[in-house]
Amino acid sequence: MNVKLVESLAEIVHSLTQEEKSLLAQKVKPDLEETSPDNGERPFYETASPEERAQAFLEWAESHRGKNHPSLSDEAMSRESIYGERG
Repeated sequence: MNVKLVESLAEIVHSLTQEEKSLLAQKVKPDLEETSPDNGERPFYETASPEERAQAFLEWAESHRGKNHPSLSDEAMSRESIYGERG
């Protein structure tokens, strides 16, 4: 976390006029709404059963398979290949 940046921003915000604060709120609010789920709905991971989460994970993993994605060979995935002499 960049504490100095946050402190600088806080000083700037405190020095704004009410009109400038209102304009800032209009500009910042859409960004905050995207990151905070205040629509009353709970996230999937909180409401799904373990089976539903497992199924969703498998579907997600399967969606990343494709002919355009190269696979690593067994040799490339071997411990010796990854760690070499440190192995």
